[in-house]
Amino acid sequence: MAIKDWPADERPREKLLQLGPQALSDAELLAIFLRTGVTGLSAVELARSLLSNFGSLRALLEANQSQFCSQHGLGPAKFVQLQAVLEMSRRHLESTLTRGDALSDALSTKNYLQHRLRAYQHEVFACLFLDNKHRMIAFEELFRGTIDSANVYPREVVKHALSHNAAAVIFAHNHPSGVAEPSQADYAITDRLKSALATVDIRVLDHIVVGDGEVVSFAEMGRL
Repeated sequence: MAIKDWPADERPREKLLQLGPQALSDAELLAIFLRTGVTGLSAVELARSLLSNFGSLRALLEANQSQFCSQHGLGPAKFVQLQAVLEMSRRHLESTLTRGDALSDALSTKNYLQHRLRAYQHEVFACLFLDNKHRMIAFEELFRGTIDSANVYPREVVKHALSHNAAAVIFAHNHPSGVAEPSQADYAITDRLKSALATVDIRVLDHIVVGDGEVVSFAEMGRL
């Protein structure tokens, strides 16, 4: 039976309009994105099949073009549409930080950093440069390392902060292992960076560690 023949309250689009997107399953949300199914499968059935093949919605969203287009019912046009949706989501989170205080909207800050860093298979050290009202000026990935470490140079961080005329910064890096618990090396480099930036009157507001599905804040732990 085609989706158009389903009861109105079971159709994904109608369900979203009535109850909101949070009421839909992963398969139903994906079906709305797909719009149509393939021969023998409705859009929802195709969505369920794709989620089963990829293992999760996240794995599907993070698939490269070759992996994505290898699936029945998907092609370059759908891949392009998906990348556009993901980029709009990233820009929306970024605009939230640009408009408001990154500290008062800590959840948006964490979500943004998780979105930017969690998919990397190697360690990346990044920085949010903030103005004196703690609004984001820029986000930069400053250093990349192996799967378990990144070389971080305080002098370079200071140089970038001054180039943005930043009044404060938030550091962030990912743990490719998926475990967000900070290491002793993480604490040590944070102290070094904090001391270096203090010499030019730039405050370190937080250091956020991004794992797989979890985020740890130094500020919330009382480690700054």
